[in-house]
Amino acid sequence: MNRPCIAIPLGDPAGIGPEIVVKALTDKELYDICRPLVIGDREVVRQAMDFCGLKLEIHGIDEPQEGLYKPGTIDLIDLANVDIGRLQMGRVQAMGGRAAYEFIGKSVQLALDQKVDAIATTPINKESLKAAGVEYIGHTEILAGLTGTQDPLTLFEVKNLRVFFLTRHVSLRKACDLITRERVLDYIKRCTDALRRLGITRGTLAVAGLNPHCGEHGLFGDEEVRHIEPAIEEARRLGYDVAGPIGADSVFHLALTGRFSAVLSLYHDQGHIATKTLDFERTIALTVGLPFLRTSVDHGTAFDIAGTGKASAVSMAEAVRVAAKYAPHYNRSI
Repeated sequence: MNRPCIAIPLGDPAGIGPEIVVKALTDKELYDICRPLVIGDREVVRQAMDFCGLKLEIHGIDEPQEGLYKPGTIDLIDLANVDIGRLQMGRVQAMGGRAAYEFIGKSVQLALDQKVDAIATTPINKESLKAAGVEYIGHTEILAGLTGTQDPLTLFEVKNLRVFFLTRHVSLRKACDLITRERVLDYIKRCTDALRRLGITRGTLAVAGLNPHCGEHGLFGDEEVRHIEPAIEEARRLGYDVAGPIGADSVFHLALTGRFSAVLSLYHDQGHIATKTLDFERTIALTVGLPFLRTSVDHGTAFDIAGTGKASAVSMAEAVRVAAKYAPHYNRSI
């Protein structure tokens, strides 16, 4: 089997990213399905292993093809960009933000050069990025900027449930204003295309309702009548397999049980609550629309426990698994 190579940037070195990476790479099953490649700093990796009480070999390489990719060994491209003596665990600091950004940048370049098949990212800290003078606020913005991608899609996957997001990091008031006929139609098209790129060619996309009971035909909220329903009807006329709007109190359960291939959530918390309540640690974020596939844990740097070795690596291992699962389909579709 030609195992896909998955680049894993360490994230903010003052957070739990390095710890969950070294813990995840003790999972021998990951090496059966992929070739995990860490992009980071050797001393940060060594320190993370000390925090976690682990003893793994660090195999420093310059190019992905030089990796051993076997259990018990961490293949590492060492950027040597962290002064471990000055690193303050659990603290916002420019050095951490700059290193995290450079880890991502190197991973992106490897992906653009087709030397790795996907990227599985670890947590970064927005304040540390700002302290370092990085112009981007988060992972999605960094990846979009470095690749020249306009408005990449966010997809959450947990168990059998997949959820797209019409709006993300805006206020609820602004999110409601962004729910227009044109935008909903555009996202139906883009989400369907994204599913195909992941190899999911069958099934119906469901659009969640915005108001309670989808507004009961305008009795309490008319967004469904004015914007969402017309967009769905137009999409159907164009040949898209889409249903809705379906009340948000039931649509996620229906998708989980196999009725729908995915759900288009209309605002951030609507979809986040559904997925994270189902299984917080195994909810994985995928960024679709980039020149390569990116998956990620869906939690933060957890500065409060950084350096203690307590952080769970379940989500990190799952992010690598999901990247390995979809990368071959995604790359064939490009």
